[in-house]
Amino acid sequence: MSSLLIGKTVTPFLREHIPSLYAPIGKPNNEETAKAKNPNTRYCYRHRPDSKCRRAADEAKMIMIQNELDKLTPADQQAITHVWSLFSAAPARHRELMLQGVLSQLCFPQLSLISREVNEALKIDFINALPVELSQKILCYLDTVSLTKAAQVSQRWRELADSDAVWVFMCEQHVNRKCTKCGWGLPLLERKRLRNYTRQRQMAKDNSNGRIQELHESEETNGVTHNGKRLADSSDDEPDGKRRRVDESEFKQRKWKDVYKDRWEVGYNWKVGRCTVHTLRGHTNGVTCLQLDDHILATGSYDATIKIWNIETGEEIRTLRGHTRGIRALQFDDSKLISGSLDNTIKIWNWHTGECISTLQGHTDGVVSLHFEGQLLASGSIDKSVKIFDFNSKEAFCLKGHTDWVNCTRLDTASRTVMSASDDTTIKLWDLDTRRVIRTFEGHVGHVQQVLLLPPEYEPDDEILNGLNGTGDNSDSVSVSSGRGGTPTVSFVHADRPTSSPSRDGELRALYGPGFESETTRPLPARYFLSGGLDSTIRLWDSATGRCLKTMFGHLEGIWALAGDTIRVISGANDGMVKCWEPRSGKCDATYTGHRGPVTCVGLNDSLLASGSEDGEVRLYSFKAPS
Repeated sequence: MSSLLIGKTVTPFLREHIPSLYAPIGKPNNEETAKAKNPNTRYCYRHRPDSKCRRAADEAKMIMIQNELDKLTPADQQAITHVWSLFSAAPARHRELMLQGVLSQLCFPQLSLISREVNEALKIDFINALPVELSQKILCYLDTVSLTKAAQVSQRWRELADSDAVWVFMCEQHVNRKCTKCGWGLPLLERKRLRNYTRQRQMAKDNSNGRIQELHESEETNGVTHNGKRLADSSDDEPDGKRRRVDESEFKQRKWKDVYKDRWEVGYNWKVGRCTVHTLRGHTNGVTCLQLDDHILATGSYDATIKIWNIETGEEIRTLRGHTRGIRALQFDDSKLISGSLDNTIKIWNWHTGECISTLQGHTDGVVSLHFEGQLLASGSIDKSVKIFDFNSKEAFCLKGHTDWVNCTRLDTASRTVMSASDDTTIKLWDLDTRRVIRTFEGHVGHVQQVLLLPPEYEPDDEILNGLNGTGDNSDSVSVSSGRGGTPTVSFVHADRPTSSPSRDGELRALYGPGFESETTRPLPARYFLSGGLDSTIRLWDSATGRCLKTMFGHLEGIWALAGDTIRVISGANDGMVKCWEPRSGKCDATYTGHRGPVTCVGLNDSLLASGSEDGEVRLYSFKAPS
């Protein structure tokens, strides 16, 4: 094609359709034409057919095209370039017409080439094309496995898939709770550091330099050395032993993906049963009770002693002596340890020093259970009574209603209630304001040894709530509640006939009695709880309706101990086994053996499981990821 012919045919076409390039803006009417056909508008080319597609070119493809073009003669190069220019300048309607004409002249090999090229060209990197916020929102819908695979697609995908905005959502969905979509639940971990950081934030509110001062050694309440002195994590200490100042930014610099990774490793170890086991020996008789904390383990025994252990080293820190008969119950916090014994007394200890601070007497027979929360202490005894002690007012009162040993007490100071379990095969929910029974739960056919209150966020599976589970109760559960006039009323709840759960707050409060119905601001008791008995079953109850929602089977002999959190429940039984249960579905996830006698007590935290037995040993299972 001659230059003259090009000037007469190609140039006018280009000048008409892309005047901003082929005709200066200063020429008449070109400025308006350029503005009218400006492709850089806020509309995407899919909604503006006449606008230009600004899709990024494929670098490798363009290099290949350039190499092939360089092999042609200058005249052929000019002709092909003019064809490209004409197509590029043409509006959408003209382009379609050109393509239809070209396609009608293609042979099958060329059509195959077009098919391959179009298939690749239609693939759009939507993550890279969309705004960052939309891309992160899309990635939040992926599970963790898919998210880690997405990070391997490209550098841009990795940058978005590893962003804190995505992984903080994953942490919120899984950490310290069971995900309703995938069933995964991850431990909270670092509870102590979280507590300390919260305290330090409060202390630093008025600090003008914006930095946080670590608590001094005398103010620490968790962690002890082999000689009983308290200390903080070694990572917070300088070589000279002084406490260093910790900047708030230290707690914010860690990526959420790393936070999730640490917890996923521990959660995966729980799921597959990967753990290390340590056996603690020191008691000369059976271990009857224990409590597990971040760094401390306290155990009580029939040998009338309480031992404090360092979990990290497995060493015995000290032994508390003072009771004259076996220890049946204990509980400790940062400052004190309270123990109940068969010598009819309750003792309060400073477990850091081993000093007995006070001795409470009130029961006429052995104390076999206790639980304190806030300023209240509840104890259960062989004398068939529940005794409530108020540390602030120094008052005490007795709750009588059971006809046999009271094996377990559980306080809920927020709702001002206490739950008790007894050898008379019943569980009672008491109102501490009226000192009367709200409801009696009957269903066990053996002595009820333990009650475990489930957290507010717990919700059973839908099939359990609807009564559709195939392993549910085949017998009627009986709930006895106290009426308005004080006369007990009996309500039969049939397990094989689904009972609609009350949803409205007013209806729910009415089920707990006039004390909750009249005081609308009073928090309600825990809605769901578990109980374990010597009939070898664990039962899930609805405290509002009195209904036994599910019975869990698996132990060969009676159940002595229960412990749990938002993710799992642990049980210990007379058959010498420890079982791990999924609380929402009631399925048994794992069974641990090793004790040579009945398992009488269990303890649980995010990465540790402890069990005590009548063989005098404590087995400590660590699910921590290797450092």
